Amino acid sequence: MIEVINVTKRFDRFTALDQVTMHVKKGVIYGLVGPNGAGKSTIIRHITGAYRQDAGEIRVDGQIVYENAAAKANIAYIPDDIFYFNQSNLKDMVRFYKEMYASFDSDLFERLQDCFPSINRRRAIRRLSKGMQKQAAFWLAICCRPKLLILDEPVDGLDPVMRRQIWSLLMSDVAEHGTTVLVSSHNLRELEDVCDHVGIMHHGKIIMEKSLDDLQGGVSKVQLAFESEELPVLPDGMEILHRSKAGRVHTLIIRGEQSVIRAQIASLKPILFDILPLTLEEIFIYELGGAEYEVKDILI
Repeated sequence: MIEVINVTKRFDRFTALDQVTMHVKKGVIYGLVGPNGAGKSTIIRHITGAYRQDAGEIRVDGQIVYENAAAKANIAYIPDDIFYFNQSNLKDMVRFYKEMYASFDSDLFERLQDCFPSINRRRAIRRLSKGMQKQAAFWLAICCRPKLLILDEPVDGLDPVMRRQIWSLLMSDVAEHGTTVLVSSHNLRELEDVCDHVGIMHHGKIIMEKSLDDLQGGVSKVQLAFESEELPVLPDGMEILHRSKAGRVHTLIIRGEQSVIRAQIASLKPILFDILPLTLEEIFIYELGGAEYEVKDILI
């Protein structure tokens, strides 16, 4: 659905995107994560056709998006800073969206009223709270029936109940209509519950891009203890990324297949042995730990 090949973008002497390559398959939820300044918003603006790259190629559903109205008609985008006309209310924005999107589903808009009960459709959007503005933006965007929905911090500022409501609507839309979703967020625990694939961005590059299952299956957290307080000599070839100790319990972060790790550790005859996949948040911290960040105690 989205193909980004060796895209570079410079602003004066600053390189915002450095030969970025990423692939988002049709009908998946793809989480784009990275620290502030990594280039997430910049690559999103290229994918939506707002920016033109200096080098490389971007295609959405096989089409170049920049200055291509037909391609943009299949994309709905909710930025972190919501745009609306100063005096408009939700009913005004519905009329605007209908002009922009031939696929806008008015029946769906009415059906979703119960999902957003706190929003007064006749009240000026600028007078709504930030959380209500986010709700209104999502309500409008999903009713466009886009092939590609791009979300930048989509549930920031929403209460827990509404956050769950938004994600539920999003996953239902993907399941029923095959919508492709690209979502950038700092809330890694939420992304872990909804994403199929994850791309980690740092210093204008995609440093890792994998399915969530592969990402979590490739690194494990192992907790173990032995009759002696000291850790025995580990098998040759075991790739230890991080180690720590609390009392007699050793915690190891190990890269590799879990079945192989399990067999290697079992051969050491520990009296306590537990092997766990890392969370997305832990993987994120570790991977950036190898790229300038320290590995924090969250890994332990």
